Amino acid sequence: MTNSTPDNQEAIEKIRELIQGIDTAMLTTVSEEGLVSRPMKTQDIEFDGDLWFLTKKDTDKFHELLQNRQVNVAYAGKSFVSIRGEAELVNSTEKLKELWNPVYEQLLETNVDDPNLVLIKVQAEAVEYWDAGNKFKMARFLFRRLMGKSGEGTNMNRTVELD
Repeated sequence: MTNSTPDNQEAIEKIRELIQGIDTAMLTTVSEEGLVSRPMKTQDIEFDGDLWFLTKKDTDKFHELLQNRQVNVAYAGKSFVSIRGEAELVNSTEKLKELWNPVYEQLLETNVDDPNLVLIKVQAEAVEYWDAGNKFKMARFLFRRLMGKSGEGTNMNRTVELD
């Protein structure tokens, strides 16, 4: 979990609210050819500064993370959230069982006891978000833009450093 200051805690709570209910995230890793984004199932746990995903050790993303731990996780739904962070590969049977969902049996064609499974823990370092779910803020933002003004002061878009 990211260091918790009052500002960080407020930001974490806002991010938790914005990504809640978005089932799929796009995880971007760095390959030898450049950036690669893949859909990943969002875990049913509350965001506390860390994100968790499951993968297999015989995948390209696993090998990419061994070479470069810098990642980005993007969410799009009722809001738009881009999370930059550092990934850690975690071999923990206990945590794997805690996060396991029967959907994975179909999605990953495996079971919870598969030794090829590994967890990806992403520690958020910075987050940029667009709070499109607030209709009042969105209307104010669009009105300002239509009037040729910047969107500043609408709090639609914010970048937060978490480390």
